Amino acid sequence: MTRDLAVGWTYAGAGLIAWWRRPANRTGALLVAEGVTWFLGNLQGTDVPALFALGAWWEALNMAVLAHLLLSFPDGRLTTALTRRMVFFAYGLVAVGGLLRAMMFDPAVSSDATYLDCHGCGPNLLLVPGTTGLFDYVDGAYRAVGWVLTVAAVVMLVRRWRHASVARRRALLPAWIAVVIATAFLLSHVVLRVVPGIGDSGESAVYLASDLAQAAVPLAFLAGLLRMQLQRAEVSGLVIEVGADPDPVRLREALARVLGDPGLRLGLWNEERGAYLDGEGRPVRPEGAGRTHVDSSRGAALALLRHDPALAEDPQLLEAVSAALRLALENVWLRNQAKEVTSRIVRAADTERKRLERDLHDGAQARIVFALMALRRLDRGLADHPDESLRRSVAEVESSLKLALEELRGIAHGIHPAVLTREGLGPALKALAEQAQLTVVVAAEPRRYDPVVESTAYFTVCEALSNAAKHARAKAVSVSARHHDGKLVIETVDDGVGGADTGRGSGLLGLADRLAAVDGVLHIHSPAGGGTRIRAELPCV
Repeated sequence: MTRDLAVGWTYAGAGLIAWWRRPANRTGALLVAEGVTWFLGNLQGTDVPALFALGAWWEALNMAVLAHLLLSFPDGRLTTALTRRMVFFAYGLVAVGGLLRAMMFDPAVSSDATYLDCHGCGPNLLLVPGTTGLFDYVDGAYRAVGWVLTVAAVVMLVRRWRHASVARRRALLPAWIAVVIATAFLLSHVVLRVVPGIGDSGESAVYLASDLAQAAVPLAFLAGLLRMQLQRAEVSGLVIEVGADPDPVRLREALARVLGDPGLRLGLWNEERGAYLDGEGRPVRPEGAGRTHVDSSRGAALALLRHDPALAEDPQLLEAVSAALRLALENVWLRNQAKEVTSRIVRAADTERKRLERDLHDGAQARIVFALMALRRLDRGLADHPDESLRRSVAEVESSLKLALEELRGIAHGIHPAVLTREGLGPALKALAEQAQLTVVVAAEPRRYDPVVESTAYFTVCEALSNAAKHARAKAVSVSARHHDGKLVIETVDDGVGGADTGRGSGLLGLADRLAAVDGVLHIHSPAGGGTRIRAELPCV
């Protein structure tokens, strides 16, 4: 009796946990129903006529509930008309056949008709006098139809298994565990009836093994449901796993693992070709069964999942995966849009700097030079003039104009050095080294790059030299510029005090942002007392 109680309460407890964790799935409710109906047959162990009749009538109800559970797992619903008819017939057999059987069941005459060892139980409130002679025939037919339904249910499970994907077979595994255990349970009773002289100890061992096996069934169902919930939980980490720039091959592998479908195909929408393409550039057809379209929040096509059609039976999982995929791809789109906008701003600013430098050179600087030339002609004409103060005033004006011209050239050079446009990065860096406040050694390859790349590299060195002079108290700086593996690599190394930090307003944070705008990367190594090494990598042809 204790073992019997353990089995029923295991079903009920597992069902309550499943119901709590997956309220939308009816599997939890069916497990609870199996646990409750498990005890109905035990009512035949009482001497209360009404309770005995109830137990005799609904003794096999738990088997019908178990069939319902098996055929509806893992979604908790019957998906085909055939399974619905099968379950309806199973409940009908218990309701009608069980009633007919109970009406002819006299426990005093057929004491071995129940699995309970209770010769003094009853009487049966439903018993119709004079019908006990028909009991064996009705009971045999009742059990035979039950076996036919059992075999039919197993056949349906086999067909579902044969047509299922790897992912679906994994989900159906608890149902097969239940079938195997239920079969072992029935065979154990056959063994007890067929094998003579098995003894009390052997009989107890068979019942113990049977009950333990029965208790394992609800635990298998519960484990299957929780595994599916964990599978959904993996979706939440999908965006983080694929990273900020998801590679199509890596993304497909992650989705295949989460969905449990090794044959999954992922197609990303290609605007130029007007098709969904996989990681190898092959088109993914949008026709046929087992497809899920993923569109952006704006309604534009993003991706297409070609998966096992059986996954359509778990729409919540597909919706969660689609949402995670949408978020990952829209993050990429937004980042690309931001990069494109930032890149346009940087190029526009660089063009504007060039225009300002040209305007200063061709405008203000040219006018100052003309004024100096005119002033010098005037100075030569006043060489014999008796007014000494007038000649001194002309000299002062000439000196002021020369100073203004030098300052203007310095401003123009700071905005955008003309030598950078005319001759390239190497000569511009050497000119910058000559004007620096400390010793600067330059080693630059003699080649040209994209104007924006050259400008970004030049002002990176400007910022590094400024920091070395103002903050690091360095005496010397080495500057190198070389092309390596499709990148322009700029390095500056000083002998200053070190301790540079991008988060302390040293200008390096803005420099990192400027590099990021052109897909560049900034590396800073600045141990305290060990100097500062700044390395910038800019993609180039």
